Amino acid sequence: IGVSLSGPMRIVRVGAASLNQTPLDWKGNRERIERAIDCARQAGVRLLALPELAITGYGCEDMFHSPAVLERARKTLVELLPRTRGIATVLGLPLVYRGAVFNTAAFVANGRLHGVVAKTHLAGDGLHYEPRWFESWPPEAMGSIEIDGETIPFGDPVFDLGDVRVGLEICEDAWAPDRRGASAAKLGVDVLINPSASHFSFGKQAVRRRIALEGSRAYGVTYLTANLMGNESGRAIYDGGCLVVSAGAVVAEGARFSMREIDLVHAKVDLDLDRMSKMRTIAHRPLAEPSPRVVTTGYPLPGDEVELPVSPPAPAFPETKEEEFARAIALGLFDYMRKSRAQGYVVSMSGGADSAACACLVALMVRFGIQELGLDELKAKLSHVRGIEEAEDERALVRTLLATAYQATRHSGPVTREAARAVAEAIGAQHHELDVEPMFAAYVSAIEAAVGRTLRFPDDDLALQNIQARVRAPSVWLLANVKGALLLATSNRSEAAVGYATMDGDTAGGLSPLAGIDKAFLRHWLRWLEVSGPRELGPLAALDRVNAQVPTAELRPREAEQTDEGDLMPYDVLDVIERAAIVDKRGPRGALTVLRARFPQHSDAALLLWTRRFFRMFARNQWKRERYAPSFHVDDANLDPKTWHRFPILSGGFERELAELDAEQG
Repeated sequence: IGVSLSGPMRIVRVGAASLNQTPLDWKGNRERIERAIDCARQAGVRLLALPELAITGYGCEDMFHSPAVLERARKTLVELLPRTRGIATVLGLPLVYRGAVFNTAAFVANGRLHGVVAKTHLAGDGLHYEPRWFESWPPEAMGSIEIDGETIPFGDPVFDLGDVRVGLEICEDAWAPDRRGASAAKLGVDVLINPSASHFSFGKQAVRRRIALEGSRAYGVTYLTANLMGNESGRAIYDGGCLVVSAGAVVAEGARFSMREIDLVHAKVDLDLDRMSKMRTIAHRPLAEPSPRVVTTGYPLPGDEVELPVSPPAPAFPETKEEEFARAIALGLFDYMRKSRAQGYVVSMSGGADSAACACLVALMVRFGIQELGLDELKAKLSHVRGIEEAEDERALVRTLLATAYQATRHSGPVTREAARAVAEAIGAQHHELDVEPMFAAYVSAIEAAVGRTLRFPDDDLALQNIQARVRAPSVWLLANVKGALLLATSNRSEAAVGYATMDGDTAGGLSPLAGIDKAFLRHWLRWLEVSGPRELGPLAALDRVNAQVPTAELRPREAEQTDEGDLMPYDVLDVIERAAIVDKRGPRGALTVLRARFPQHSDAALLLWTRRFFRMFARNQWKRERYAPSFHVDDANLDPKTWHRFPILSGGFERELAELDAEQG
C-alpha cells in the first residue's frame, strides 16, 4: 500500500471535538466549527474529527429536502475551506447526488476539499428517521460530484495523506453488523474517523467505547469518534464523550454533558503501533491491486515529536443511571431555555414526586453550570434573561430562573403544602401559594346549573377530579406568561403509558422533562438525591418531605384515601409490564407470564387484574400521548409517538386477547 515502516516512529497528534450545534443556525454552526478548528490547530492537532452533519445540524427534519437548505449547506462548506489550512478534518452536510440527498462527510485538508464520503447505514429506528430524508450509499461504490467548479470524488473513498491513510464510517456505519471500517481496513487505513450524532440514553457511552475499541483492535487503526453535545433540536440530548483510541486502548476521552459549546480532546498517537498490530493479525488481508477508492490528497500529514500516549483522565462522575439522569436533563433544560430565549421555568408544585423532581432538575441545571463554567460565565450564556446580572450567587440565580406555585383546592392537605414549600425554599426558587378553590367551585356551580343537578363523589368522580387538575392550569400558565418563562409539564412516562394524567391539567406545559422516565425510577432517583446527590454537589435533605409520602393526586375527598398505586397498580409492577408490552412488544399473555416470574409475591388474580388494566388503559389513551408536550429522550423505552413508539389512536384495544385470558382463569 505504499507505506514504509522503516525510520522513526510515526507520531501524529489527533483530536476530536464535540459541538453544540442548532439546526439551521448557519452563523452559529459555522462559528463553532471555525473555533473548533482554530483550537485544534493551536493545540498542534494534525487530524481532527468533527460531528455528523455539523454544518446544518443533525435535527433539520424535513428541511433536509429544502433546496435552499441544501444550497446554503454547500456554500457554507466552500466558505469553511480556507479555515482548514495546516490541518485535516471532516465537515458534515447533506449533499445532492444525481437527484438524491445523501448524509455526507466532506474530507478537507490544508484549505482544499479532497473528497466526500456518503453514509451507507442509515439510522431509521427510535429517534432517527434518516431513510425519510437520505438515500443509502452502496458500499465501496464511487462517483464524482462538482463543488465550486471542481470535480470531487464522492461515495466511499479513503484518503492518502503522504504515508498516512484515513477512512470514515459515519455514526451508524460503525454500529451495523457489516460495519464500514472493514472495507476501509482492506485499503490499509491508519486512522478511522467516526463523525457521529449519537443521542444520549442510559449506559450508551460504554457501548460507544466498545465500538471504538473493537474498531481499533480489529482493524489495527487509531479510531476517532466525534459527537454532538447538548440539546440540539428539542427532544434529543447529546452527551459528547469524544474518543481517541489507539492500539486498542482509550488514550483520550472528552467531557460529557458539558454546557460549553465546544469540547476538544486530543492526544499524540504512534501509528506504527497500530501497523504492527495489523501485521500480527492473521485476518488482515489487504487488497493486492490499486483501488480507485484511494484518493491522493497531495497533502502529507505532518508528524510530531516522539511522545508516548498518556492515560485518559477518569470520568468526571460515576456513570450510574442516577448521575446520568441528573446531568442529561439539566443539560437539556439549559439548552432548551437558552436556545428558545425563555426567561426561565415555572413549575406547578403539588408537593409530590414529579413536580419536586422538575424543580430540583432546574436547580441542578444552575448548580452544574456554576460548577463547570463559574457564575459569571453561566450568567453570560444566559444574558438574555432579564435581571440575571443582579444574581450574585447560586440561590439568587435559581430564584431568577425558577418560579414555583402550590395551588390548593378543598382536597389539598397540609403535608403536600409543607413539602412543596420546603423543597422550593431549599433550592432557592421563587415560591407562590395560590388558592384555586374559588375557581374550582365556580366551574362546578356553572355546570350544575347547566345540567340541573348537583355534582358529587363518587357519581361524578372522574369529572370532579379532572376539573381540579385543569383549574390549576390557567393560573400557572398566566404566571409563566407574565414572566416570559416556560411552563414545565410534570407527568412521567408511567402516567403516559396508562393515561393517568389530566389533559390540560398536569399535562399543561410547553416542555415535559419527565415524560421519558418511569415513576419507579423517578422515586428512586429522588431518594438518591435526598441522601447522596451528584458527585461534588451532595444531597438535598428537604426532599424527605416528599419521599416520605405515599404518591397521591389529592383529587378525591380525604376520606377516600386516594393513592396513585391504588388507582393503578404498584409502580414497580407497572414498570415491568410497560417494558414487556412496549419495548419487547409482548401481548397480554406474554406480559402476564413475565409478571408471574418477576412478582411471585402477588396473587395470580392481582397480576391478571393489573395486566388487564394496563392494556386497556394503554390502548384507550394514545390520544393523550399524541398531545404531550415535547419530552427529552433518555431511555430506550420511550413512549413519544413522534420519535419512538407509534400506536394507533383507534384500535381493538386488546379485547380478544384479554377475553381469552379471562376465560382461562375460569
